[in-house]
Amino acid sequence: MEHNEVVGLSIGVVLIWVAWSIILLLTHLRRHRLEEVAGHLPPEPRWSIILLLTHLRRHRLEEVAGHLPPGPRWWPVVGNIFQLGSSPPHESFAMLARKHGPIMTLWLGSMSTVVISSSQVAREMFKNHDVVLAGRKIYEAMKGDYGNEGSLITAQYGPHWRMLRRLCTTEFFVTSRLDAMCHVRAKCINGMVQFIEDAASELSTKTDGIDLGRFIFLMAFNLIGNLMFSKDLLDPKSERGAMFFYHAGRVMELAGKPNMADFFPILRWLDPQGIRRNTQFHVEKAFEIAGEFIRERMESMENGGYDGIERTKDFLDVLLEYRGDGVDEPSRFSSSRTVNVIVFEMFTAGTDTTTSTLEWAMTELLNNPKTLKKVQAELRSTISSSNKLQEKDIENLPYLKAVIKETLRLHPPLPFLVPHMAMDSCKMLGHHIPKGTQILVNVWAIGRDPKTWEDPLLFKPERFLEPNTAVDYKGQHFEFIPFGSGRRMCPAVPLVSRVLPLALGSLLHSFDWVLPEGLEPENMDMTERMGITLRKSVPLKVIPIPYKGHVGCSI
Repeated sequence: MEHNEVVGLSIGVVLIWVAWSIILLLTHLRRHRLEEVAGHLPPEPRWSIILLLTHLRRHRLEEVAGHLPPGPRWWPVVGNIFQLGSSPPHESFAMLARKHGPIMTLWLGSMSTVVISSSQVAREMFKNHDVVLAGRKIYEAMKGDYGNEGSLITAQYGPHWRMLRRLCTTEFFVTSRLDAMCHVRAKCINGMVQFIEDAASELSTKTDGIDLGRFIFLMAFNLIGNLMFSKDLLDPKSERGAMFFYHAGRVMELAGKPNMADFFPILRWLDPQGIRRNTQFHVEKAFEIAGEFIRERMESMENGGYDGIERTKDFLDVLLEYRGDGVDEPSRFSSSRTVNVIVFEMFTAGTDTTTSTLEWAMTELLNNPKTLKKVQAELRSTISSSNKLQEKDIENLPYLKAVIKETLRLHPPLPFLVPHMAMDSCKMLGHHIPKGTQILVNVWAIGRDPKTWEDPLLFKPERFLEPNTAVDYKGQHFEFIPFGSGRRMCPAVPLVSRVLPLALGSLLHSFDWVLPEGLEPENMDMTERMGITLRKSVPLKVIPIPYKGHVGCSI
């Protein structure tokens, strides 16, 4: 979190608010008898106005709040912003929750926020209040042309959202389609392995290393490109793919940046940090590139097909051929912008979460050499060096699957999931949750809760072996919900559960991995960089050594 910027702007807002409040108070004093107000003021005149304004503000909030969940004391105007410190928000909120409880109220400026930090409260939310808390808190960066209706992630709960969700679960992430596309996943992962081999051959010294995250991103981007457009989009000669990567990355960075316009609505028209303007600029650029692919496909369909080429129907075909009832859902996606939003969202969500998870998995393994040796031994004893790793092999690799789970426990891609919002007032565990309240589920804190996990800060994949192999990330084990639960759970989990172990297994089966000369496991940088997703602050640089006789992965 960019603490200095937030604090500086918050102080400015406080000064403006105090000046405006003084004007309002003077107006009030002129309209009412001075003696009626003076009885509430302390003797010292310099502090009288500030204390009275604080009293009035607190009294008004208490009337509105009812029995809100407990939380730290707040300051007028800025709320609890000054108490968050310089740590990333998920860490700051976890520290506050240890003092104030697993369901806690924070005021981020004027934004009322309830933070959930335990599996018990998460269970209560998703089991008993899933519908009323299924709304979305839309930040300023995501408003405008990108915004709500075309987006599955940010659309408000209702008929339009249900239609988008149904398309994803029955067309894009359905088991039959995923089974039919297993050769695409193998192709993209083999491409990543080949890219890494080529890069390894060009390393000049043992002090150099490759940026592993960049190669993982190439794989994830091409995988989504094949599922959406039936083609690779990123290679050394692909200018459009590289530009899409840049603009989509900027959108993810800006959308995860603390925005004063969200905390103080009076600043929305100013957009003081330029976040909304910059986000819209990069969204438009990404839309232009996605639009080129869509126009090419639409022209092909209007000309009678695909030039005689037989291929599996991809998700863009599904979108363009969609026909609805025209009542609760559109009769068709007539707006190219709506299609652009869906395509853009698939790419950004699919690539960023995959890249961050696999980069963290490799980081943790290199930081724990014994664990790295153990998972490689499992792979190489199960699959010979002359055979390809196949998806069907994953079921026989319990330790590899445990490594993936342990990585997601410690490093969930979205530490707060996507923010929920109360669509109406409700009672949860005896607490009043007002309509419009932002709900943050701190899955980062839940995954490190010492009441649930033994040695919660240690990387121990063994915790997911027998008798706990059934514990998974599909939304029913509330101590472990990196992709959420309930209606707003990430719909891509069926794809993720196939890609992550196959990609990580291929990296570990195809290469031995060493750190650049002079860097030891205990000296590795393990700090986190907060955006929408939880990435490493410092990209992982590592030296791959091809394992003799490997041939990649297969369908």
